[in-house]
Amino acid sequence: MATQAGVTTMETFHEDQIHDAVLDYYGRRLATCSSDRTINIFELPPSDADPSAPQKLIETLRGHTGPIWQLAWAHPKFGTILASASYDGKVIIWREEKGVWSKLMESTVHSGSVNALCWAPHSLGAVLAAASSDGRVSVMEFREDGSWDTRTFPAHAVGVNGVSWGPSLLPGSLVTTTHGASQEEVRRFATAGCDNYVKIWTYNPQNLEWFEEATLAGHSDWVRDVAWAPNTGLPKSYLASSSQDKTVLIWTQSAPGEPWEKKPLKTEKFPDVVWRVSWSLSGGVLAVSCGDDSVTLWKENLRGEWECARVARPRCLVSAVSALMAVTSHTKSQGKVISACP
Repeated sequence: MATQAGVTTMETFHEDQIHDAVLDYYGRRLATCSSDRTINIFELPPSDADPSAPQKLIETLRGHTGPIWQLAWAHPKFGTILASASYDGKVIIWREEKGVWSKLMESTVHSGSVNALCWAPHSLGAVLAAASSDGRVSVMEFREDGSWDTRTFPAHAVGVNGVSWGPSLLPGSLVTTTHGASQEEVRRFATAGCDNYVKIWTYNPQNLEWFEEATLAGHSDWVRDVAWAPNTGLPKSYLASSSQDKTVLIWTQSAPGEPWEKKPLKTEKFPDVVWRVSWSLSGGVLAVSCGDDSVTLWKENLRGEWECARVARPRCLVSAVSALMAVTSHTKSQGKVISACP
């Protein structure tokens, strides 16, 4: 790995454009996926190691027949598990046991490209949501008997580009709990659609169905990504959405049942399409990946305004941000790199 001006670059050994890069829970492993239909898994050097210490490619996973768009690590309480979404319409869940990787499950319920996936908060169990160009969302849940229960429902008629789970606890519950009372957990996620909408979906345990809680209108073109901020105990929900219209919107909800309010991340548009948005683990920093070769980091000040805290400009097209990792891809075959903003 090479570090320059706070940006760390590493070779990924992919033979085509890179679409996603995700760190595991401990930040010790990095998984990358590409149009070359492979997933590469790297072991990273310790944080206190020499910055020039190389990463180690420990596995290459093959199983998809089309470009792989997105990856997601499960919480380590379920083992070493990685999910992948592909243009071939499949979701594959991979598991490592004793150093050997294998397919744990392969889902083929979608009739179009699977564009995004996201694991639910680990307190809800091993539950994975996937979004597809066929307009549907699938929710896969691992059962105690070793089987997977899969439910699908229509979400956006034109296609679904992104999905993000909300915290399992309602806003403010971390600071309003009294007398040791336990808080009821909720299942809900947001989706980003080609119909220009963001939608909020909530699970009804009585009839075992997902229902549309809210439709958020504000973008004038495809919504490319949506990210729900982690629950930090503040009495408000935060969502970020990015769009083909070159804008990022911040959505807030003061309490369950209240309307969602929107606010542009900045007054002027971004220079190009905004592909991905990703919150830091604390929810205090938002990373924005734009088609103008830049990744910007944003923080909310005490006046409720969003300020750009940092700009990282890799040498080539930025195609994704995941866990504050910037994915970049050169047009030359030897130039596949990952640029991380530490």
